[in-house]
Amino acid sequence: MAEDIPGTLLDGRDLTLDYRTAFDQAPIGLVLSRQRQIVDCNRQALAMFGAEREQLRGRSFELLYPSSDEFERTGARIVASLDAQGWYADERVMKRLAGPAADELFWCHVSGRALDPAAPHAAGIWAFEDLSSRRKLKVDFTAREREIAALLINGLTSKQIGKRLVISPRTVDVYRARLMRKVGAATTPELVNKLLSG
Repeated sequence: MAEDIPGTLLDGRDLTLDYRTAFDQAPIGLVLSRQRQIVDCNRQALAMFGAEREQLRGRSFELLYPSSDEFERTGARIVASLDAQGWYADERVMKRLAGPAADELFWCHVSGRALDPAAPHAAGIWAFEDLSSRRKLKVDFTAREREIAALLINGLTSKQIGKRLVISPRTVDVYRARLMRKVGAATTPELVNKLLSG
């Protein structure tokens, strides 16, 4: 059972701290999951995705992805990339569910931990940070281009990206060339800089 930390009164409100309060008031989006289903999420996650708690609880993470393919490929990437303690982090494109920005795609930093590294999707704790104020999304990128852009931003080489996405390094180079044309970059560092600056 969670232990309460005695609080003080502020404007007549009891500021007793407990784990539920810490979860709900955290300055970053937090989600608890089982089998890639959302068990619970905090206020920051709800605000980020423009959703009500009832719209997310018990639902698949798939509804927060731009496409089913991206959901499936990200799941496979998580399984392949967990470290020995079950930690994982990346930057990816997510989708707002509802609200004034419904269906808007945005860059998101996701980090977290599978509680059992041997069963990566069995149960996890995930943090979501909305990067849209710092990084704008070019909407004419395909799903695969978004994946490759995210990995380029993280500093991976064509060979590393190919291994992670189970495609050839040459295919990665083709996608990199397309991205460079779309953003008007002459070199990979310029491409990464333009991707970061939006």
